[in-house]
Parts: sequence; structure tokens; C-alpha cells
Amino acid sequence: MTIKIKGIQQWRWLAEALQGVLLLGIPFLRVGGESALRFDIPSLRLHFFGVTLWMEEFFLVLVAIMFATFLIALVTLLFGRVWCGWLCPQTVLADYTSPVGSAVSRGLVRTVIAYLRTGIVSTVVAADLIWYFVSPYEFFDRLFAGHLGNLTWGFWIVLSSVLFLNLIALRHSFCATVCPYAKLQSVLYDSETLVIAFDARRKEECINCMACVRTCPVGIDIRKGVNQACINCAECIDACTGVMAKRGAGGLIGHFFGLPGQGSRILRQNVVLVGSVTVLFCLFLGYLAVTRIAFDVTVLPNSGFPPRIAADGTVINSYLLAVSNRGKADLTLHVRMEGMTGDVSIKPDSIMLKAEEDRKIPLWVFAKAPKNCGSVKTVSIVVETAGAGKGAISREAGFIVPQC
Repeated sequence: MTIKIKGIQQWRWLAEALQGVLLLGIPFLRVGGESALRFDIPSLRLHFFGVTLWMEEFFLVLVAIMFATFLIALVTLLFGRVWCGWLCPQTVLADYTSPVGSAVSRGLVRTVIAYLRTGIVSTVVAADLIWYFVSPYEFFDRLFAGHLGNLTWGFWIVLSSVLFLNLIALRHSFCATVCPYAKLQSVLYDSETLVIAFDARRKEECINCMACVRTCPVGIDIRKGVNQACINCAECIDACTGVMAKRGAGGLIGHFFGLPGQGSRILRQNVVLVGSVTVLFCLFLGYLAVTRIAFDVTVLPNSGFPPRIAADGTVINSYLLAVSNRGKADLTLHVRMEGMTGDVSIKPDSIMLKAEEDRKIPLWVFAKAPKNCGSVKTVSIVVETAGAGKGAISREAGFIVPQC
């Protein structure tokens, strides 16, 4: 199957420009008074478009990473290295900067401009990476006040230097030599994956102009067959199409599902297998997100108040409730106990928590007329909210009846 696309590079540049706007703009976006996407290192919390994930909830991030991994595998299996040519930051940054090597041959001024442009891009991108950990508003306030901090300055300088050297020395060769995804693709590809290939059925029409070779950023000759180093940028397609158009013919290089002239199927065994696993992880992630409770509870023994029997025969046990409000709104939590029969009372039976507040609260449980002296009964302390967003957490605890 052949896919014919004209003027691919203009769409690539548009996709890269949109990516640049998004990656640079998201740190400045605020949702509910907090960064739209930022990992706050001091509090170890991930802010994700209005939702704050605490460290104890990072299993959600793990499931999201697994989903993204299988999704990338599925996309690669179907469409090859479309990520590399259209969305990979390495490719985008290399396209945004001019190769210094070619600028040297055109004079000192062009060389200085190339180095300066690469330095500016490296500095801005390094700062952007830091903004996903330090709010850009805080970053600039501290920068202009002269209190950015040695650690932040150090990261900024190191990241800028690494990016600068990368864009000076490696550029697109990174994709063909260092990038692990380039090596992984040979495992993910099959005979019907979308590739950029030279149509050998029309090889007699090739005029050996070498336009496809000259324009290739990784320096391969696509006419010799599908190459692992190809980053799917499609520059060779546009170059060949432009040359052949002058001769009144179509380009000799294009996108093919499988090799030119071979049949292909979108739904095949390995696609169905990887796609099924991807859907399962997506559903699991959605289930975890929907059932997520905006608070957490831990029940601890109150070592400062051992279990005792009052003069009227009431057994008193005390616990410490460590409660955390993970939401952006205040919560009223109701407390009750399950697993105890008879006259049981709890104080306090309701707790007020402000948004993102952590508290440790003594909890007192009173039970009348114990029947078994010197026993320990397993009970459940249930903490729940009311209303539309109702949720409940149950924690087991031991209710101790002292020796009578």
C-alpha cells in the first residue's frame, strides 16, 4: 500500500512549531492556582492539570508509563519511526538550529550566528526543563532578584552545556548512533510496518541526481533499501518529488506499508496483541483515575494512652489518625467503627481538613460492658466523605480489652 503526501516538510515544521509552543507554554499555564504540569521536589508531589498526585499515589504514574510504552510500541509497529521524524525533541532541536559545520565554510559572520543561535536555543530549552520542577514565575522572580540559588544555577549551566554540545557535535547523528529507540525499532518492526522506501519497480527512472542523499540529515542512501538509521523525516521524498516533477513524473520515494509492491494488512496478529495490551493498560489507568479518592488515612496506635477500663466498665482505646487531604477543596470526613457490637462511640466522629492539609488526630473509642477481658478484637475504622464525590477508606486496627 502506498501513501502519497505532497509537501511533507511544511507539515513537519508546523508540527514542530506546535510542539515548541506547547513545551514552552505549559509551564506558564496554571490550573487551580498551581502549575498545569510540574513535579514539586520539596513536597514530592506531581501537579497534573488540576490534579495533585502525592508520592504514595505514584503507582498511577507507573501505570501511565506502561500505557505510554505499549502505545509507542503499537504506533511504531504500525507507522514506523513517525515519532522520530515528527515529534522527537532531538529532531526538533536539530531542525531549529543551523549546523555549525556548514556555517564555517560560509564565513565568520555566519559561524558566529550559528553558534549564537544554538547557544540561545540550548539555554532556553534548558530553562524550560527546569520549569517543569521550579515554577517559571518563581524562577524569574528569583533570577531577577539575584537569588536563583547555586543548585538551580548549576542545573541550568550543565543542561545548557550538554544541549549545546549535543546540537554542535551530534545533531541528527544521535538518532542513528546513540538513540536506544533506533535500536529497538528493529525488534518492533515487521514486514508490513509503514516505512519510507525507494520504489525499486521504477529504478530505471532514477536519474542519479543524488538529491535524496544530499538532503538526508543522517546521510543514508534510501535507494539501497530501508535503513535502520532513517528517522522518517521524509526530506528525501520531497527532494525526489521536486526533481521528478520537472520531468513530469511522480517521485520515486514514498511511504509504504511494507516494501513497494507488496500487500499489507493493518490488523495482523502482532498488532492485535500489542493493541490489546495497550487498551488494557488504558482501561486500567482510567479505572484508577476514576476511583481515586482525594484523601488518605493511616491508623496508628496512641502510645501515650494505653487501653484501659473506666470506673463504669467502659473500655477506652485510643488511636492516632494520620489524615491527608489530597484535593484542592476542603473536606469534612466522618469516622465510624465496624466490627464491634453493643454500645460503641467515637470521638471525634467528624474531621475538617483544609485543601492539601496533613493532620494527626487522636481518636477515642468507647465500648460498654466488655465480655472478654484480656482479649484483642480486630475492628475496622472507616473514614468517609459525603456528597457527590463520596469515598471511603477502611483501615484495620486492634481493639484491646485489658485484664479485668
